[in-house]
Amino acid sequence: MSLEMSKGSAPLLRLVGLRKEFGGKPVLGGVDLDVMPGQVVALIGASGSGKTTLLRCVNWLEPCSGGEVWLDGERIGLRRGRALRRQRAEIGMVFQQFNLFPHMSALENVMEAPMAVRGLSRQAAAERAASLLAQVGLAGHAEHRPHQLSGGQQQRVAIARALAMRPKLMLFDEPTSALDPELVEEVLGVMRGLAQQGMTMLVVTHEMGFAEDVADEVVFMDGGLIVERGPPREVLRAPRQKRTQAFLQRLLRPRA
Repeated sequence: MSLEMSKGSAPLLRLVGLRKEFGGKPVLGGVDLDVMPGQVVALIGASGSGKTTLLRCVNWLEPCSGGEVWLDGERIGLRRGRALRRQRAEIGMVFQQFNLFPHMSALENVMEAPMAVRGLSRQAAAERAASLLAQVGLAGHAEHRPHQLSGGQQQRVAIARALAMRPKLMLFDEPTSALDPELVEEVLGVMRGLAQQGMTMLVVTHEMGFAEDVADEVVFMDGGLIVERGPPREVLRAPRQKRTQAFLQRLLRPRA
């Protein structure tokens, strides 16, 4: 399945002064970020730095307290109801937890949203779902329910489910954090394949090897702000900011 996307000159995603508060406490303090078509941007930083909140504001799961979110030239969140649901349908999101419907097969999990939101017929949705399950290496598991799948397989179903909506942008929130170490690579392999096909991706991750190999840009966040950003090798191997240096030293410090 070719995503037929390529890097362009105008941002696909633009965040302008994005702010978010919870109970009067600032979590995002004014984030500016452009993501170009076909670009993979890795968000890194300690827990509580605002990375997940940023993703949730991008697709308006959390309405932002200030600033603007633009996707493909259209501002998100100005309208509610059907208009907002249409905008959200352009953004796929893969969570830490798989959030699959336990009573549905893998195929049915992938079919559900295209039928409910896009209005696809059952046959068309089934064909799309089968193709996507094959793409993520699960062609032989279409009739399995979530409890019959490993964590890595469930997360690959979740990726297929997000892709079934044919989104313009994919958001990944620590997609491997709930997996046993031996299952991490099968999910990262699918994400590498998406990057090679030109899918625009904003990825929260602690997998520094993946960030260095796949991302076009690495963004380090701390205290709800972007502290440092740049090419992966520069940020991960020769960070300029002391806060970035301290984070990477803690992350890479051998455990006793």
